[in-house]
Amino acid sequence: MHTKSFLGVEFFTLFILVPVSLVLPYDFRIKVATVLVAFSYLIFVLFKHTSIRFKIKKTINWSSFLKSTTLKGVIIAVVTAAYVYIVDASALFCVPKSNPLLWVIILLVYSLLSVWPQEVIYRTFFFERYATFFKDKRLFIFINAIVFALAHLFLGNVLVLVLTFLGGLLFAYTYEKTRSTTLVSIEHALYGNWLFTVGMGQMLAFPGMEAC
Repeated sequence: MHTKSFLGVEFFTLFILVPVSLVLPYDFRIKVATVLVAFSYLIFVLFKHTSIRFKIKKTINWSSFLKSTTLKGVIIAVVTAAYVYIVDASALFCVPKSNPLLWVIILLVYSLLSVWPQEVIYRTFFFERYATFFKDKRLFIFINAIVFALAHLFLGNVLVLVLTFLGGLLFAYTYEKTRSTTLVSIEHALYGNWLFTVGMGQMLAFPGMEAC
């Protein structure tokens, strides 16, 4: 069993030091290696020192999840569509209209190579390792959202930080409620893919969206 001191150093290294270091000007290959080593460590710890197994739980309340996600999704869709229309109407649904193939590729790559690893790190691992140290669940969810936004600091985009903080609150709440990596990954993928679909890809500095 790891001590609080060890977990404190682990938390600082993985969720503060590594993300902040990616902003610094050093060799990109070292940055990639650092992220891969950190992720490998996370996966090792999850399987070696916890009871977490990546299986879809039979006890998932799909009906409740779908209702909640749909309601939040509608609100997000209306607000973001209005935002894009006001800020840059020409960007509204630009990619799916101008390049459907690129749009599909973005959705698949984002869902498989971005969403799932993020949820494993920032919800599954984070909650499994550190939740017991916080008596106030609201504070814990807030901290989770902060470090989730910090992970996107290297993009150098204020809008990204705001959206990932808000998204972090939603995803942390969903994971706290369901304890399901599957559900929170689905929710993350749906909301994130909508942002790219509605025309916020360029605003969020997403690669390949510069044409819109």
